[in-house]
Amino acid sequence: MKHTATIVLAAMGIATAQAQSPTWHEDISCIVFSHCAPCHYDGGPGHFSLADYQMAHWMRDEIKFATSTGYMPPWPPDPNYRSLAHERLLTQEEVDLIAAWADAGGPEGDPANALLPPPTPGAWLIPQPDLTAIMEDYMIPSSSSDNYRCFVLDIDNPTDRFITALEVVPGNGEMVHHVLVFQDTSGQARILDQNEMGPGYTSFGGIGVQSAKLIGIWVPGALPFETPPGFGIRLFADADIVIQVHYPANSTPQLDSTRVNLKLTTSPLTRPISIDPVLDHLITITNGPLVIPPNQVKTFHAQYTTTFPATVTAIGPHSHLLGKRMWAYAIPPGGDTIPLIDIPDWDFRWQDMYQFRQPVYLPSGTVLHGHATYDNTTNNPNNPNNPPQWVWLGESTTDEMMLFYFAWTVGVPGDANIVVDTAAHGAHHQDCVPGQLVGIPELPAPTISVWPSPARGELFVDGATAGARLRMFDAMGRVVLDLRLTGGVQRIAVAQLARGTYLVETIAPSGGRPARHKVMLE
Repeated sequence: MKHTATIVLAAMGIATAQAQSPTWHEDISCIVFSHCAPCHYDGGPGHFSLADYQMAHWMRDEIKFATSTGYMPPWPPDPNYRSLAHERLLTQEEVDLIAAWADAGGPEGDPANALLPPPTPGAWLIPQPDLTAIMEDYMIPSSSSDNYRCFVLDIDNPTDRFITALEVVPGNGEMVHHVLVFQDTSGQARILDQNEMGPGYTSFGGIGVQSAKLIGIWVPGALPFETPPGFGIRLFADADIVIQVHYPANSTPQLDSTRVNLKLTTSPLTRPISIDPVLDHLITITNGPLVIPPNQVKTFHAQYTTTFPATVTAIGPHSHLLGKRMWAYAIPPGGDTIPLIDIPDWDFRWQDMYQFRQPVYLPSGTVLHGHATYDNTTNNPNNPNNPPQWVWLGESTTDEMMLFYFAWTVGVPGDANIVVDTAAHGAHHQDCVPGQLVGIPELPAPTISVWPSPARGELFVDGATAGARLRMFDAMGRVVLDLRLTGGVQRIAVAQLARGTYLVETIAPSGGRPARHKVMLE
């Protein structure tokens, strides 16, 4: 990255002369391509693409707000409590550069310094998996509420093996919000699948099988989950892989076919890792039962003392919509408190299995503590009940849970020296070195006319080839209209949309650069 703008910012502060402001090609595109584009791509979970200047320029104020408040990139754990592996965080310098660029109007800079655009996610990051399985094609129905659907994947695993890496490849990046991966040795998941029409079956809290074991979690932008060297998660012979996929509410049916890839080993030296809810709302809770009265903020505590020396490689807290904060720590015999994780602003939409930079060794007799605070008042915007109601322990989205999953095994003190991740900051796209675009020349944007602006009830589009795709984005970057054009002059009904500013994007059937127009609806 060129640092002319950075030096000026450091010397003069953010309020610099516009002529010296950061530009897209020289300063901003690398940040966005590295930290935003893994989710914000065409058809991805970010709902709008940031793979080119035009859309980023259109969304510049929203990008500034999301990054300056820490809302994006999504990384709920507090890095000051404990720094974890593969953190999705921006440096303050990057946040300041984005803010200065947006405040200056989002200047483009010199296209000769353009970076190669990032590749569209969806490719396998485990290039040669030992086992790969894809779910049956599922048409996600239109729904005003979230859909939690479980699918049994066909695999061939005749002997016990160990998982050393696991990745989820969403079949529909825009609709797959998160995925929980389980193994089931009981066959019960197959029975549940057979008893319900269509591919898969509906289940919210888990997969509906008490004995099933969690083996992986995927959220947008996540890297494959890898165990430290010499460790692995046991995949039992003839076990079924079952995935629970969270689909958010959507207005039109869409297709999904999500895949799971695994790297496996049969090495007898592999140390088995288990993922268990060591701190929970039933057995280890100290001030239960987990009941939250209306109009109260309440904190619960769970405690467990290890009966053997343990090594912990990852931790995953879990609660529902009333959750406000979840934090955990360990106190070894005669030792200082070991911070494990603190999520000060719990968000049900972003849950993960967080790996430690180096495994945490806990001697026998270590006391594990987990706390969870719940807000059952009208001050909680995520409260599913208005007015607030009594909330009890349960698996429905309107119930509550308190779980701290630990990826752990029998430990030895030397485990703490194993290195998982030492990078202070995530890798940058192309190492932030501008270069000439290479490969197939990009097709020019089509000449499209969109009128009138402001519009009342309808828009007209002219110049688009039959089969071209038209999408409209609101001021938050959400897709509010997505259709195929028939060619010629076409009338587009927009009376159902709210008043405000929108971006109209058209893409030719052959691809290439989109044509974009800003329109006002009144």
